[in-house]
Formats: sequence, C-alpha cells, structure tokens
Amino acid sequence: MDAIGVLMVCPMNNYLEQELDKRFKLFRYWTQPKQSEFLAQQAESIRAVVGNATAGANADLIDALPKLEIVSCFSVGLDKVDLTRCKEKGVRVTNTPDVLTDDVADLAIGLMLAVLRRICACDKYVRSGAWKLGDFKLTTKFSGKRIGIIGLGRIGLAIAQRAEAFDCPISYHSRSKKATNYTYYGSVVELASNSDILVIACALTPETTHIVNREVIDALGPKGVLINIGRGPHVDEAELVAALVEGRLGGAGLDVFEKEPEVPEQLFGLENVVLLPHVGSGTEETRIAMADLVLGNLEAHFSSKPLLTPVV
Repeated sequence: MDAIGVLMVCPMNNYLEQELDKRFKLFRYWTQPKQSEFLAQQAESIRAVVGNATAGANADLIDALPKLEIVSCFSVGLDKVDLTRCKEKGVRVTNTPDVLTDDVADLAIGLMLAVLRRICACDKYVRSGAWKLGDFKLTTKFSGKRIGIIGLGRIGLAIAQRAEAFDCPISYHSRSKKATNYTYYGSVVELASNSDILVIACALTPETTHIVNREVIDALGPKGVLINIGRGPHVDEAELVAALVEGRLGGAGLDVFEKEPEVPEQLFGLENVVLLPHVGSGTEETRIAMADLVLGNLEAHFSSKPLLTPVV
C-alpha cells in the first residue's frame, strides 16, 4: 500500500504520522506553502484524507481530489467533514468512536469536581503561600447534584453512569427519547431549569450550534454550572462570558471554545471557571487506540474489506 497517496491535513499525533508514513505515500498538507498548487499537482495520486477535530475535508478539498475514496477522521466528531459532499461523490467516511468515550466522560466528571470544589483555585492558594494566612473559603458539594445532559449518546451515557456513582439524579435532552430510566426533557431550556449542572455531550450540527444560548444560561441560573466537552460552537460564547462576569451563571468547566485556540481573556481571572485546551481524549492510551482505528479503516478500505467504523 506504500504507493497509495494519503493526505494528512494537519499535525495531530506522532505515532499516527509515523505509521502512515510507513504504510502509505504520506503527504503533509500543512507543510505546503502553496496548497492550491500542491493539490493540483497531486490530485491524481491522493486517494485518502486523514483529518481531526481541527481540520477535515470540506467541499473544496473534496472537489479538488477526483481520486479521493475515503476520509478517515482522527476524532469522533465529524463537523469538519462535508458529509453531504462525501455522499454525493461516493467517498467513504470513518471516525474513532468508543475508544475515547471513557477519557472524555472521565474529564467531564473531573471538570464538575474542579469547578464546584474550586480545585484549581485551591492549588493556586497553596502554591502562593496564602494558606499560611488562613483557610480557603468553603466550596460546593458535588454528590447529589442534578445533572442534565444534552445528548445521550456514547459519551453522554458514560457521563451519566459515572455521575450516578455520586448519587446524582440524571436527566437529558436529545433528538428522541431513549430507552432509559433517566428523566427526559423536550427542550434544552426545560432541562437547564431542572439541573444544577448542564453538560454538553452532543454532536455539532447546524441544529446544535449555539444550542446553549442566553435563554438556556439564564434557565441554569446563578448557582448553575455549565460543562462543555462537546464543541465550542455549541455555546454562544459571548453570552456565556457575559453571564459569568455578571454573576448570572455560577460557574463553567470548558474543554472547548468557539475559535480555538483563542479563549476569551475575560475568563482568565474567574476562579469559578476551569479552562482546558481541548484535551478530552488526550491520553497516551486513547490517542494510540484512535490512531490504530484510523490506520485500520484505511487498510480495510484499500484491501476491499469492511470498514471498522463506517459513517458514510
């Protein structure tokens, strides 16, 4: 397979890059100073694209590659891939579900604890020497809090199962009611009104963009906490910042942002906000498992075998 051209659109994982280089004819798109000219020159040789949550395959890229057969994503989210154009062109699409579920769900619980118990502020308090001057202020209990989850897919369900261990009542909103004992709400506003902590765990689509807006934030209220381990554009970030600064929202734990890696500086001084650099699946073990799925899907496709995790 070393003659098959694979376009890696951005740097994402050293192990994946090395293995692609061993097994295929790898093109590193981000190293090309004149990308349009590069695509024109290599259009007949590139048969696969590897993308991630940052960059994938939009309509322009797909149209520029007439020999493209498959887009294999190093992520579970597919918002950077034009799925409609892929279907039109007969291009297969795969992602990396399941292998990252545990890490993302673990991190969601970690963010809840970090925000309510002010773990990051406590750490800073000790390091700065402030503890010698007096005890840290009291924080908020996590166990028993009402957890509302937007999107009860693999990750949302894993978060719910973990939260149950803390005696947290679970409710959710999704496109359809699930076969579960958790309480279902038909709108996000209603869910937020009945939650102490609102967790975003749904896929990013045009319908879920800014699914958390001012109305939802106000329904969550000044004691409520928002956790986002989905995608930045799920939240109207300007409204979120305003609510946190004005005290209309109790806190937030954010792993994703609207315009990564840009983060609103107004959040930096708020101790009721925990900020992470989109590391939901960022463990050595999971990233290797994700890379192996990308590689396995490519090898299956070019060996005319069933794809491991087909989406299109």
